[in-house]
Amino acid sequence: MRSTILATLSMVVVINVAIGFVLPWVWWGLVLTCLLLLVALYDANQAKHAILRNFPLIGRVRWGVEGLRPYIQQYIIETDTGGSPISRMFRNIVYQRAKDSRETVPFGTQLDTYENGYEWMGHSLAAREVDDVEQNPRILVGGPHCKKPYNASVLNISAMSFGSLSKNAILALNKGAAKGGFYHNTGEGGLTPYHLENNGDVVWQIGTGYFGCRTEEGGFDAALFEEKAKLDSVKMIEIKLSQGAKPGHGGILPAYKNTPEIAEIRGVKAGTQVDSPPRHKAFSTPLEMIDFIEKLRELSGGKPIGIKLALGRKSEFIAMCKAMVEKKIAPDFITVDGGEGGTGAAPLEYTNSIGFPLRDALAFVDDCLNGFGLRQDIKIIASGKIITAFQLAKNLSLGADLVNSARGMMLALGCVQSLSCNTNKCPTGVATQDPKLARGLDVEDKYQRVFRFHQKTVHALIDLLSSTGHVNTNELNRTHIFKRIDQCNIARYDEMFPLVKKGCFLNDDIPERFKLHFEEANADSFMPSSLLAEIDKETKAV
Repeated sequence: MRSTILATLSMVVVINVAIGFVLPWVWWGLVLTCLLLLVALYDANQAKHAILRNFPLIGRVRWGVEGLRPYIQQYIIETDTGGSPISRMFRNIVYQRAKDSRETVPFGTQLDTYENGYEWMGHSLAAREVDDVEQNPRILVGGPHCKKPYNASVLNISAMSFGSLSKNAILALNKGAAKGGFYHNTGEGGLTPYHLENNGDVVWQIGTGYFGCRTEEGGFDAALFEEKAKLDSVKMIEIKLSQGAKPGHGGILPAYKNTPEIAEIRGVKAGTQVDSPPRHKAFSTPLEMIDFIEKLRELSGGKPIGIKLALGRKSEFIAMCKAMVEKKIAPDFITVDGGEGGTGAAPLEYTNSIGFPLRDALAFVDDCLNGFGLRQDIKIIASGKIITAFQLAKNLSLGADLVNSARGMMLALGCVQSLSCNTNKCPTGVATQDPKLARGLDVEDKYQRVFRFHQKTVHALIDLLSSTGHVNTNELNRTHIFKRIDQCNIARYDEMFPLVKKGCFLNDDIPERFKLHFEEANADSFMPSSLLAEIDKETKAV
């Protein structure tokens, strides 16, 4: 085939020359035909790509089609219920709410209600008027050791760093939060001027890189932390232990996104890839983590201090709970990030196969806190692919007090799910540090969209509450959500995730499904004890 292609192109060049003597204007075509022949000769003699070597010139068509594939898939082939990781149906509802356009759907559901895994909410014949429901559900975050509790919205902006997102995206998110009265999590990239410019409420996330409160050696700088933590805009501080996108890995800032400005904010070298450490330097055991929480609470002047984690080994979370009980000190909130989370760059194996999905992790964390008698003092925040009011309701029913949304807020900014977050070529200016692309995101327009998406989604949640006969989100529980297990079986969430008695972990009434994890857990170490599984010696020998 290579010989045929080269011979054909050579013949075209000869014919082009011959015709040129009769029709002089054809000489212009000689430039193109010669260029194609040169490209084909290069392809035929290079050794890097086998397809180009065997099919010179023609093989390049494959790359062109491959580059167009995502756009053809999304704009021509994709159905309303198709599209990953967020289906077109859910992307559309965000756009409609953000733009204040029609958000109803015609002709009934497009979902298969008899498909395994289909979920729904049980309504009540004692439904209430929408006006009877709390119109602006707020949750007070702050335990007994907190001097400055924060009254949070039920829906907020999840952790996304400046660096992952553009300057304009951060400005629009924060201005939307300021107008709507909800908070904006900074992500581990640190507190920046763009988080403070519009006076939106901020949750400052402290990751393993300690960006914004970092020593030259990469450790925690208490003086820098105290200075920023006492700013009025900073309402809460969140210690990131791990995240759903890449649990146990640490954040990744690609070199091409690490501009001089970002490097200065983070305290790192510009133009280099910044990989956050997989673990903290300020503490190494659950007991030391509790001491660190108390230290941050004192340095911040008594503001709520929480932790964020994607659940890995269950015994490790139980070890944290044991440390809380032993120290009689606990975080004010715990953010549970699902393994399905993620808005930027992550290795495929971590994105697909590490960490508990949100629903399972959330139920486990809620049960553990109840079992240790800690739940009344700790608020739970759910984070992970939460877009619609029903998804809010599901997570609130499972045990969350409030939720964070990252991809929902990105879509409200105008994200079109081009899946280019890790390339610095985001066409909508959301996830890029290219100033030419970022300029396309108009802050004054997009902050209004963020505000409206929040407002309308919370209102949709209020609608759902009225249908269930409740007046506040704290009345939702696991009896309200149903799931089709298979064609013959339906289960409520309380059947799938049985509730535990308050304080039962403090005596000998531990449910069987928790016993092994409980025995593995030790407040002196995150790693589980040597009892990793109940296996008979004979089995081990085999």
